[in-house]
Amino acid sequence: MNGYTEQYLEEAKQTLSLLSFQAIEQVVEILSRTRDRGGRIFFLGVGGSAANASHAAADFRKICGIESYSVSDNTAELTARSNDESWLRAYAGWLEASRLRSTDTLFVLSVGGGDEEKGLSLNLIEALRLGQRRGANIVGIVGRQGGYTAQVADAFVLVPTVAESSVTAHAESAQGTLWHLMVNHPRLKQNEPQWEKTCMACSERSFSIATA
Repeated sequence: MNGYTEQYLEEAKQTLSLLSFQAIEQVVEILSRTRDRGGRIFFLGVGGSAANASHAAADFRKICGIESYSVSDNTAELTARSNDESWLRAYAGWLEASRLRSTDTLFVLSVGGGDEEKGLSLNLIEALRLGQRRGANIVGIVGRQGGYTAQVADAFVLVPTVAESSVTAHAESAQGTLWHLMVNHPRLKQNEPQWEKTCMACSERSFSIATA
């Protein structure tokens, strides 16, 4: 059992060490421009990546001051569109109702990025096609070979596959690491998270006492 734990953590470390710094900075630049132009960020994910999308949208709103949404957060609308239209069109329909425009950015979080040939995450592909038609920016954090997202994105971070047996776990974990990096990036961060503010206040009080 200890062997598995050691192996998994070594894979996680290797995954992060192989990320492209340049690709990360390119995504940050597009997100910064999105805010400057008064655009919005729409996060797209399926399964565990949808949960990450919800968390990321909250962080970008609160820490970066960017109007952000997770397309899968409204369960009532998502299930209605899936039932009445199709799962394929569920995300694209949501974006159409949100008046997606050229100043906005679609941010894909996905293990594979969408693969039409294999029939994987087709709802993401349909949403990205809408984004292309509307002239929206497209960025992503994707695993495997990046899928359809890698083909159409203006910038994306590829999470390398270091172990086929745990590709989903490492890809979704890297999503969290990367969006937390981005919201705290000097180009994007406007507000300190609560714990950081608390720790900074404690440090200031300690310094005042020490120098009194």
